[in-house]
Amino acid sequence: MTKRVVHFGIIGCGLMGREFASAVSRWCHLLDVNYIPVITAVCDVNLDATTWFTDHLASIEQVTDNYRELLDNKRVEAVYCAIPHHLHEQYYLDIIRAEKHLLGEKPFGIDKQANQAIQQAIVEHPHVLVRCSSELPFYPGALKVYDFVKEGLVGKVIDVEAGFWHSSDLNPLKPINWKRKVSTNGAYGCMGDLGLHTLHLPLRLGWKPRLLSASLSNLVEERPDHTGQAVPCETWDNATLLCEVDSGQHTFPMVLSMKRIAPGHANTWFIRINGMLGSIEYSTQNPKQLKIMRYTAGGRQVWGTEDIEYHSAYTAITGNIFEFGFSDSILQMWSAFCDELVNGADMIQPFYCATPDEAAYSHELFTAVLDDVQNRISTRS
Repeated sequence: MTKRVVHFGIIGCGLMGREFASAVSRWCHLLDVNYIPVITAVCDVNLDATTWFTDHLASIEQVTDNYRELLDNKRVEAVYCAIPHHLHEQYYLDIIRAEKHLLGEKPFGIDKQANQAIQQAIVEHPHVLVRCSSELPFYPGALKVYDFVKEGLVGKVIDVEAGFWHSSDLNPLKPINWKRKVSTNGAYGCMGDLGLHTLHLPLRLGWKPRLLSASLSNLVEERPDHTGQAVPCETWDNATLLCEVDSGQHTFPMVLSMKRIAPGHANTWFIRINGMLGSIEYSTQNPKQLKIMRYTAGGRQVWGTEDIEYHSAYTAITGNIFEFGFSDSILQMWSAFCDELVNGADMIQPFYCATPDEAAYSHELFTAVLDDVQNRISTRS
C-alpha cells in the first residue's frame, strides 16, 4: 500500500513531544492505514530539550528555538504543539494562520477569552484541521462504552460519573512547577489540565453538562521551588462538579471529577453510565476489565465483568490476548488525527480526536465553575 507522508513539526520537546515521537517510531505497529507521519522539524526554547529527538530520529531536518522559523518551513504540513497554557493563544493563532494543521494540547487557551480568539482563527481558516489531544477515549474499553450507548443499550439514562485522577502530587515535597501558577496554568487549575479528558466522551455522546454546583480544593498550599524555599501554590488541586444534562427527553445528573491528588491512583480515567436498560463502567485502573449490566423488566440486576481483548480503533499487529496501554492510546489518537487529515470524512474508522468545539464547551463549563466558587466566597465575606 502506498502511504501518504505527512511532515510534522513539534513545538515543545518535553514529555508529550517525546511520546508523539515514540508513536511515530512505532507506526509499523499499525496495519492497513494509508498514511505515515514523519517528524521533520522540532522546536523548543531550550535547545537542550531537542537533543533527544536528534539522537533518535534521523528524519529531522530543522532544529530551532524560534517557533516562527518552524512555521516558515514549507516542508512542515502539520504541527503538534505541547506548551504551557499561557502560550496557547499566540502559538495556536500563529500555527493556524500559517495554514499548518494542528493537534494542540488542552485546554486550548489559558481562559475562555483566549479560547474564543483561537476559535475565531479556526473559523477564518476552515481548511486547516485543528484537533485537541485527548488519548484516553481510544482505550478499547472506552470505545466499547461509546458503542454501548450509541447502540441504545443504556435506555433512559439514570446518571453518569466521569473523572480523571492521579496521585503524583500527593507528596508535598514535590517541587512546584508551572501548573501551580495562575500566570502559566490559568485559574482553572486541575480542570484546565485534566478536564477535557474527563469531558471528551460525554460530549462526544452529545451530553452537554450544565453546572449545578462545584467544590474546588487547594490541598497543598506551598511547595519547594528550585532552591528548596517554600513558595505558594496558586491553583486548584482537585475539582468535583455536580452537573445536569438535558437529553431532549429528560434530564439526568452527571458528576465530573478532576484530581491531581487522589491517593492510590496513577492517572486513572473512568466513566460509569447507569441506565434503565443497561449500565456500563470502565476504568483504566483495570484496563482489561469492562463491567456491564443488562436489565429486562422483572429480571435480576446482576453486574458482569468481561475481559477486553486488544481490539483497537485502528488494527494493530498485537494479538487479542495481550493488554492495551497508554502508549497504544497515543498511537491510536495520532492515527485518528492523520486519518482525518488525509481521508477527511472517509476516515478508516469513525472515532475522531477531540474537537475545538468540545474544548470550547469545557471553557464554558470551567468558567461557570470559577464564577460559582467566587460568588460563594463573596457571599461569605
